[in-house]
Amino acid sequence: MLTKLTPFRLVVLFCFLGSGPTWADTEGDDDAVVVVHMVGDSTMANKSKPDINPEHGWGQVMGDYVESGVVVKNYAAGGRSTRSFIAEGRWDRVLENLKPGDWVIIQFGHNDQKKKKPALYTDPKTDYQEFLVKFIEESRAHGAQPILATSIYRRYFRNGAPKDTLGGYPDATLEVAETMGVPVVDLHALTGELLAEEGEEGSKDLFLHFEPGEDPFYPNGKSDNSHLSEEGARAVAILFAEYILDQEVGFPAVVPPVAPEDN
Repeated sequence: MLTKLTPFRLVVLFCFLGSGPTWADTEGDDDAVVVVHMVGDSTMANKSKPDINPEHGWGQVMGDYVESGVVVKNYAAGGRSTRSFIAEGRWDRVLENLKPGDWVIIQFGHNDQKKKKPALYTDPKTDYQEFLVKFIEESRAHGAQPILATSIYRRYFRNGAPKDTLGGYPDATLEVAETMGVPVVDLHALTGELLAEEGEEGSKDLFLHFEPGEDPFYPNGKSDNSHLSEEGARAVAILFAEYILDQEVGFPAVVPPVAPEDN
């Protein structure tokens, strides 16, 4: 952990593990239970062996930042774009489980920008927006309430400042949200600000940076500026929860209190 603990980082560290319900808890749930459905890519997705795997998606920990009794179902999957998530039938699976009163959080962009992979690529000015509209319209048709989120920053710096690598996808997401009248959480802007606050060195703890032998899960070390550590995942989930609470749209988020700083 870092020796420097900003107020935001103290909030993350103050959180305890395992408070939120998981997908496994939903078996036998009745129609009265509010479910938050998470739809996105690897930055949101659940990871295998969570007890020993340092990598976490922010959807994996979102259950700790919703009201008691609310269930989070995380359908996000690594390597998927809006196009491939639909083409592989993953969106159909979400629709099969949607009911009135549920929420759908949608975050894509990282894989949509991969032009050399036609099965993934979408143009931020055309089909990327069309796929987002599809998610929104079909969520609403099932009585669920969609929320868009822009893509989180990758951890790249230039001249000491975070470097934007997401092209037109965050702005396209904001445009669709405005056009369709849906809530949007600008995680791209929020995580960019977080990286700037933590700095080039300090922000390593939010991602996957390990020297050889430092963590048994990565015996040869790891340097990954796209995927989140558990600390990073919790930081993003808290940013989402704080932002959506400020919008007062009725989303059942909770934010832990700020732990006092040591003198």
